[in-house]
Amino acid sequence: MLNLALKGSRRYWIWMVSLVSIIGLGAFFYGEQLNLGLMVTGQSRDVSWGFYTAQMTFFVGVAAGGVMLVLPYYLHDYKKFGRITLLGEFLAVASILMCFLYLLIHLGQPMRALNIFFHPTPWSMLFWDGNVLFCYLALNIIIGWKVLEAEKNGVAPPSWIKPLIYLSIPMAFSIHTVTAFIYCGLPGRGFWLTAILAPRFLASAFAAGPALLILLCMVIRRVTLFDPGKEAIQSLAVIVTYGLLANLFFLVCEVFVVFYSKIPGHMDHLKYLYIGLHGHSALVPWMWASVSSMVLAVVLLLIPITRSNETTLFFSCVLVFAGTWIDKGLGMISGGFVPSPLHHVTEYVPSFHELIISAGVTALGLLVLTLLYKITISVKEYNSSGA
Repeated sequence: MLNLALKGSRRYWIWMVSLVSIIGLGAFFYGEQLNLGLMVTGQSRDVSWGFYTAQMTFFVGVAAGGVMLVLPYYLHDYKKFGRITLLGEFLAVASILMCFLYLLIHLGQPMRALNIFFHPTPWSMLFWDGNVLFCYLALNIIIGWKVLEAEKNGVAPPSWIKPLIYLSIPMAFSIHTVTAFIYCGLPGRGFWLTAILAPRFLASAFAAGPALLILLCMVIRRVTLFDPGKEAIQSLAVIVTYGLLANLFFLVCEVFVVFYSKIPGHMDHLKYLYIGLHGHSALVPWMWASVSSMVLAVVLLLIPITRSNETTLFFSCVLVFAGTWIDKGLGMISGGFVPSPLHHVTEYVPSFHELIISAGVTALGLLVLTLLYKITISVKEYNSSGA
């Protein structure tokens, strides 16, 4: 089936060449980072996790969001998701691939990442995170490819696929839960020291992942002959609504607990993010843009007329994706480091190198996603034509 990815229109090849160009530019700047070290980033002694870690954390959530298709379709026989379940599986593959790449470029010595497997330390959350991510990646590749192969040949998937599908469901929850445990397992960081961090991560994942899939389905409908189905998109929109409501509720719970308890070390993190602290307020506009985006999106999604209108639905999903990305990406990482345990305020701003390298990693993820979607859609178009 790989040959299907080598056939496409002029627009398809322009898109692929553009992605390869961005990947090449990112690789060039990454070469400089390897040569000069992490001094080319905006990270410091006080803020040692930056844009790379934020991207990794966010895209783990996007990958976990795929379970919102797998669970209804395979466990509850929800047939409306039949046309797009594979799209969710392959979105998870591309997302986890980006997660691993963001982890590697964050390390000064990338080969040290292999120590997670060569020198396992079961008491470390990084050990469990690396393993569950790798297992979830392998499961999605195997399941997605074998199901697509069976669909191409017009036969049922092999029986041994079913247990893997059932295993992938708890694995989807675990990848983001363990990622959250990495943060909330650090007692010196008051912002992360909360029992609802894992539920917050999952709620944002179940909003951002399906929202991105809706956007992708709408683009696919426009540029190909394959129609993912209006009912499936509308059902996903309902899932996004519930996920976003839960995410906002958990945020309100955090604000209440922090300010009602009046623990200075915990309050200062939220103060820095939303009103500024000691004259430092680099993230304040971003965080209010995130809250505004999510609140506006949930209003539009709660109203049936605006949710069923595909123009406003598209706009709402963009707001969901952007709002959760700022909240869990920029806010969650920087918010945990600023101020430091010694109450020093060291602001973090991504450097040009970080942005270009991150663009290269994202372009590589989009390249893999495009190839997988091209093969999938070609098979579905072929079957729909009755050829």
